[in-house]
Amino acid sequence: MNWRTHAKIISGLVVVGLGGGIWYLSTPAKSEIDIAKLYGPNPDLTKIQQEAFPSIVIAKVTGWQGNAKPIAAPGLQVAEFARDLDHPRWMKLLPNGDVLVAESTQPARPTQGIADWIARKIMKSANGSDVSANRITLLRDSDGDGTVDMRSVLLTAENGLNSPYGMELVDNTLYIANTDSLMAFPYKTGDNKITAKGERIVPLPSSAPNNHWTRNVIASPDKKTLLVTVGSNSNIGENGLKSEEYRANVLEVFPKQKTFRIYTAGLRNPNGLAYEPKSGYLWTTVNERDQLGPDIPPDYLATVDFGGHYGWPWFYWRMTDHRVQPQRPDLQQYVKRPNYALGAHTASLGLAFANGAKLGANFANGAFIGQHGSWNRNPPSGYKVIYVPFNARGFPDAKAKPVDVLTGFLNAKGEAQGRPAGVIVDAAGGLLVADDAGNRIWRVTAAK
Repeated sequence: MNWRTHAKIISGLVVVGLGGGIWYLSTPAKSEIDIAKLYGPNPDLTKIQQEAFPSIVIAKVTGWQGNAKPIAAPGLQVAEFARDLDHPRWMKLLPNGDVLVAESTQPARPTQGIADWIARKIMKSANGSDVSANRITLLRDSDGDGTVDMRSVLLTAENGLNSPYGMELVDNTLYIANTDSLMAFPYKTGDNKITAKGERIVPLPSSAPNNHWTRNVIASPDKKTLLVTVGSNSNIGENGLKSEEYRANVLEVFPKQKTFRIYTAGLRNPNGLAYEPKSGYLWTTVNERDQLGPDIPPDYLATVDFGGHYGWPWFYWRMTDHRVQPQRPDLQQYVKRPNYALGAHTASLGLAFANGAKLGANFANGAFIGQHGSWNRNPPSGYKVIYVPFNARGFPDAKAKPVDVLTGFLNAKGEAQGRPAGVIVDAAGGLLVADDAGNRIWRVTAAK
């Protein structure tokens, strides 16, 4: 079927594909709120535009042409750290300065009807890829010049990888969060390859359609447990809550016992995980729900608290989502409000605190966040790396505005040259940004 020459009726809407690399589903609703008002501890939550089907506005992925590269903030500069990767999504810094990168996307699965076929076409257009490399690659800058001079394939599907994402090293065990399992591999820092088959520590929810397929992992401070993110299997539980069992949560895994429990609940799609160095609190980035219009609700940054609940699917920002039935008014008083809004539909993924960064005083105490970019907002949002200043207590500074660190991922035509995802601070204090549509990793440093 040719998408550009066919139309299908879905829920009373005509699905069409226009040229120029931008996909539309019906007429996209336009934003009515200044995007700046959708950031911070008190975002504007007034403009609901309920949609029968989400507006689709996707930037065609073109990649970086010639010498094109992102634009760094004043006082910073950006250079290519590594290229010719296959959908580099997430990174992990090792004790010796090596960088692991997960080259991965959503796992292959049978198409389930026309709506699913359309959704997969849309996501392929947004991501630039729909076949997962299922690979962990080790990158090394042995001479310290800010560019990779050695790379090695550390793990592949033959080792048991299935859409890998998060990575964590505890002593001599490397944990990999597959979409369907948490795996463990023996690993000694400095080794370039792992030949062992992985050991499955626990299964992770992955039933079809397995929306929100990414799984991140981080060790607890005492290294005795692991925290694993699992996003929801739907937008607002429309496929039934049975399909959401152990999803929309951060799970706590006990690797010796090979068991897990819910640690924090009601998080539609948590991604980044990082400990704030002053307070010691664990934080996550969360992608909120769709089909309430281009401005509602914002994605967010929040603490990961044992026993906490952020409301999904019944509530967002402690506000009732009347689409979800049956309602849960008994739960509302226990629902936590997110700490900091990150803009509507920005797809905020990567999270790294500035501890160890050498980017100057303006970027010394706060969080770097990779915003992958919207697929359902007019005009688009995200497609950049931002910095959220924190205060001396280790929480977002309510008086400070977020700062754009890296922009220019959309060109003048609105096409995506790249899309930022994972972010980490490297051993020399630079900020590494995984660009899964541009198939590169960028390195941001202080300008000379």
